[in-house]
Amino acid sequence: MKRTKYIALFYLLLWFVPTANAQEKFVQLADTRNFMSGLEKMSALTNTIESDFVQEKNLSVLAEKIISKGHFRFRRENNIRWEYTQPYKYLIIISNGQLYTRDERNRKVYDIESNRMFSEMNRFIGGCIRGDILKDEEQYSTEFMESADHYLVKLVPRNDKMRQMLNEVHIMFDKKDFSVTSIRMVESGEDYTKIDFVNKKLNTDIPLEKFSF
Repeated sequence: MKRTKYIALFYLLLWFVPTANAQEKFVQLADTRNFMSGLEKMSALTNTIESDFVQEKNLSVLAEKIISKGHFRFRRENNIRWEYTQPYKYLIIISNGQLYTRDERNRKVYDIESNRMFSEMNRFIGGCIRGDILKDEEQYSTEFMESADHYLVKLVPRNDKMRQMLNEVHIMFDKKDFSVTSIRMVESGEDYTKIDFVNKKLNTDIPLEKFSF
């Protein structure tokens, strides 16, 4: 039961997975150094990220996709607010080594550092935001692709335990500013979670109080 609860939280927290537009044609990226250099510069200059999101959950056992919407905020270092507003209200905050969740009935606080699963989730999330997860060759094999407007990075976990939860992660970046535009997490078969980020704003003033609980 406890392991199931942790896995459910893991999926709630994996918000940055993009999927390629069916109209876009991607080819192998020849110059990965230029892409990584641009990503590092963007990360160094980005102190906050604010965006609406649309999450699509596809399960082979269900006839229809599950669509959720909400608002995402990030502030250095590792302050994250993930707020679902439709069709239900659910709040996730990561700050000061703790993970906080709240729905209409319950509030819970978890110590990230004392739990290996939460610690791994925090590392993965922060790595996606900063882009340094793409350098983690011990944990993931990577494939770099590009279209006219986007970069697409496919991550395949090397760890057996991680592969039990995720087969692949696809992260899409905007070529104009190297920010994440969407994330697609492939679980198994046709099951996946896709999140698109819209109305994205960088380096806005986000009060630290937004990450308190």
